Amino acid sequence: MEIMKDKSKVARPGKVYLVGAGPGDPGLITVRGRSLLERADVAVYDYLASKKLLKHLPASAELIYVGKKGGVKHIHTQDEINQMLVHHARAGRMVVRLKGGDPFIFGRGGEEVERLHQEGISFEVVPGVTSATAAATYAGIPITHRDYTATVAFITGHEDPTKENSNIDWSKLATGVGTLVVYMGIKNLPLIVENLIKHGRDPKTPVAVVRWASTPEQQSVVGTLETIAEIVVDNGIKPPSLIIVGEVVTLRETIDWFEKRALFGKKIVVTRTRDQASELVAGLEEYGADCLEYSTINIKPVDSYKALDDELERLDEYHWILFTSLNGVKYFFEHLYARGMDSRDMKGPDIAAVGKSTADLLLKYGINADLIPSTFTGEGLAESLLDQGVDPASQQPCSEAQNDDGHNYQDSVFLHPEINQVFDHCPDCNDQDKDHRDQGQQNIFSLLIQIYGNNPKGQGCQKLIERTK
Repeated sequence: MEIMKDKSKVARPGKVYLVGAGPGDPGLITVRGRSLLERADVAVYDYLASKKLLKHLPASAELIYVGKKGGVKHIHTQDEINQMLVHHARAGRMVVRLKGGDPFIFGRGGEEVERLHQEGISFEVVPGVTSATAAATYAGIPITHRDYTATVAFITGHEDPTKENSNIDWSKLATGVGTLVVYMGIKNLPLIVENLIKHGRDPKTPVAVVRWASTPEQQSVVGTLETIAEIVVDNGIKPPSLIIVGEVVTLRETIDWFEKRALFGKKIVVTRTRDQASELVAGLEEYGADCLEYSTINIKPVDSYKALDDELERLDEYHWILFTSLNGVKYFFEHLYARGMDSRDMKGPDIAAVGKSTADLLLKYGINADLIPSTFTGEGLAESLLDQGVDPASQQPCSEAQNDDGHNYQDSVFLHPEINQVFDHCPDCNDQDKDHRDQGQQNIFSLLIQIYGNNPKGQGCQKLIERTK
């Protein structure tokens, strides 16, 4: 008798994907890389891989940080990282090895793949936007230009010190290549400059150094071979940074675009709920802002919908239904659907929305607002209703509503006899939200300390930090 095996219980083979995370801006990861993150069982990620990319992982994914910083003892050796990849793949897991920049450009990706091949582990390599091109582009420097140079070389700034002979031929690079891009070279910058000048490069050759390329923390300085080392020290430039040498650096004055954005260098705290913060954050970041998300409220359904249910039974008696926030629309329709009702049951009353965003959300539920005030506030809505001939004399006062931007206001005019609450502001958060808030809180308090420094106000900030620990 042949026994059929349960295919669902057959262990699937594991696989490792080396994915280039790009230079720092999470939006620069490839579509393929993001797709793999969304399906990963395990993510092994570096110091230079943007933490924002981790939000694409499934909630069940295991996160393993193996970052390396210059001058700091590494959490894991390269051999330990290699073994980690082998271990999880052999356990049948889909492993994403998330590496800053491109895995095969000074990222030791080749060594990791060699080990996987030796162990018989299946793998795939997904290229990433390398830091060299990103740093130059985001600093407004084209590394090639037909009027300046047709050659470019990528160089490591810290060769393995155990090597007997250097793989870098400075005599050829100094004058044989138009643009030089040096990775991880800040510590050895004086030596690099010395080698280039000694082997024939003009001391007046323009040089740029870019730190934290493509991120809101990007910092760029420009000098020449004979001045750049001092400029870097004076400006406190530290790793991670890239060095760009060549005449193309002069184009930065014309082409620089990233650091000229209106909000570049500004830190902005966004206090909206996490569900509503993303659109605002995206808009602010488009103008260069560094946004810290710190939700001050958590929205949840009310404990009882009895009052609303009573009114839904006599919808046909109403002349107007007013929606004063996005959350009000969302929770109202969720409950409406739960009762087996839909937008067709709202055919009697006219519908008013406090602003365009609220009206746009209503439209997604099949409701075209009859009234949107020209001023997107509760006061503006009240004035628009009065203009429509609504008689306030026989109405009851509203207690509280929200402007279209989510801010509460106390209404001072008469609108409608029935106020129905469909959501609560909840100070408590679930564990995931709490972790997010705690991280945001620490970022904000650190920012306050940076702003006030030794100012007496700074002492108050420090006390505030201690009080929240």
